[in-house]
Amino acid sequence: MPDRTAPAGSGDRGPLAGLLVADFSRILAGPYATMLLADLGADVVKVEGPQGDDTRSWTPPARDGVSTYYLGINRGKRSIALDLRDEHDGALGRELARRADVVIENFRPGGLAKYGLGFEQVRERNPGVVYASITGFGSGPGRDVPGYDLMVQAISGLMSLTGDPDGPPYRAGISVFDVMAGNHAAIGILAALRHRDATGEGQHVEVNLLSSALTGLVNHSSAYVAGGEVPYRMGNAHPSVFPYEPLPTADNDLIVAAANDGQFRKLCTVLGVPELADDPRFARNADRTANRAQLRPLLVERLVTRAASEWFDLLVEAGVPCGPINTIDGGFAMAERFGLDPIVRVGDGERAVPTTRHPITFSASSVTYRLPPPELDEHGKQLRAWLAADGEDGHD
Repeated sequence: MPDRTAPAGSGDRGPLAGLLVADFSRILAGPYATMLLADLGADVVKVEGPQGDDTRSWTPPARDGVSTYYLGINRGKRSIALDLRDEHDGALGRELARRADVVIENFRPGGLAKYGLGFEQVRERNPGVVYASITGFGSGPGRDVPGYDLMVQAISGLMSLTGDPDGPPYRAGISVFDVMAGNHAAIGILAALRHRDATGEGQHVEVNLLSSALTGLVNHSSAYVAGGEVPYRMGNAHPSVFPYEPLPTADNDLIVAAANDGQFRKLCTVLGVPELADDPRFARNADRTANRAQLRPLLVERLVTRAASEWFDLLVEAGVPCGPINTIDGGFAMAERFGLDPIVRVGDGERAVPTTRHPITFSASSVTYRLPPPELDEHGKQLRAWLAADGEDGHD
């Protein structure tokens, strides 16, 4: 079996402690997936080309000259810069893959094979490897189409659903399908590791952005697949639920999400119009959705009598889902208010970097924040010595 003993300095906490991940991915989907694994205790070695991950230069904004984009998705990893075209560096990359429990990459399909790092090549020397590939459009006819989140937002149909009904289509404010594909990759890797625990077999896990997008469109995908309906832009309105959108108050808009009959009745009670819950036009969700044009002004007439913050407190106390429309700083402030402690500082002294807390908590395990996002090749010397210990040809 490969020597998976991690380099000196690795932590030993977290449910994935002792797992070695060779990360040949870059930009967002892959690095996001490997950061999640690092947070859970895996030892992640980030392999970068001599110029580094593209996101290192994606500025502004920056913190101490480093892209905050890069900082947000690369904590918990060690960096080694390898030119895989170079014989010596290529041998080190293959040795890392030979030792790894998990290899993850987001090159075009087959792009790593010319370096001896394709799935079949790695599996021949490391039969138990879980090898994860993230592509834009799969390994079939779409294999040569570059995959960027914005392209997938357009191709999948998401942009046709985003924006005002009479306005142009819009992209989501984040690279939503890169993040979704990163999550799917992490789930697939963990499932494959469970399979390996049971059978001893490794396998190839494949995730593509378009498939992640189509499953991520959830109810809209189902409207087409199961109902033959092609959804359309509705602004902030929901096609199947009302009220479930921003509504004006005395000062700011407030999201009101009374998604069932009980919540709607509570909403009407707090607003001082309990009779609306018994009106046959509005008694059931299907009725409210069909008659939203009549119901909306009746709700707004009451909501504009108080400020959004006042309604928020009253409605939450009554059990009605609602919320203000914050900027990002307001979202973090709300998380602080709810005791979620959303910011963690990773690293010591001047190297400490504020990052967003991992979203999962465990009752019997721990999330770990061992290392700040690495500088390019920061751990190269250490890792090169470790990988060369058994010889650069990759054999024991």
